[in-house]
Amino acid sequence: MLTCRTEIRVRYAETDMMSIAYHGSYLPWLEIGRTELLRQNGFPYAELERAGYRLPVLEIGMSYKRPALYDDVITIETTLREKPVLRIRMDYRLFKGEMLIATGHSVHAFLNHQNEVVRPPANFVAAIHRWFADAKS
Repeated sequence: MLTCRTEIRVRYAETDMMSIAYHGSYLPWLEIGRTELLRQNGFPYAELERAGYRLPVLEIGMSYKRPALYDDVITIETTLREKPVLRIRMDYRLFKGEMLIATGHSVHAFLNHQNEVVRPPANFVAAIHRWFADAKS
C-alpha cells in the first residue's frame, strides 16, 4: 500500500453563496492528491505523458460527510492499495483537521497517444513492485 498526504486551502471560487465548497470542487482536489502521490514516488504525471502514457478517468465516486468551507485547510490522503495492471485505482480520504469530511475513489486506464489500452511502463511496474515489497517489510 502506498499513501500520500497533501494539503490544499478551499478557495472562494470553489464555494457557493453559503461559503460551502461546491461538490464538484472535490474532483480537482482528488486530482491534486493523485498527481502528488505519483510525483512523490518518482513518477510525475508530466513525465508519464512525455513517455507516451495517459491516465484518463474511467470511474469516480465521492461520498460527502461534512462540508468544507471557504479558507478551510483540507488534507487529501491518497492511497494506492493494489498493484495496477491495466487499470489503477486510487482511494481518497479528505480531512478538515482530524474530521473526515469526504471519501472517494478513482479508476484510471493506461492509454497510449492513440488511445489504446496499454500496460504501464516497465520502470513504473518495477517501482510498484518495490513499493509493495517495502510495505510488507
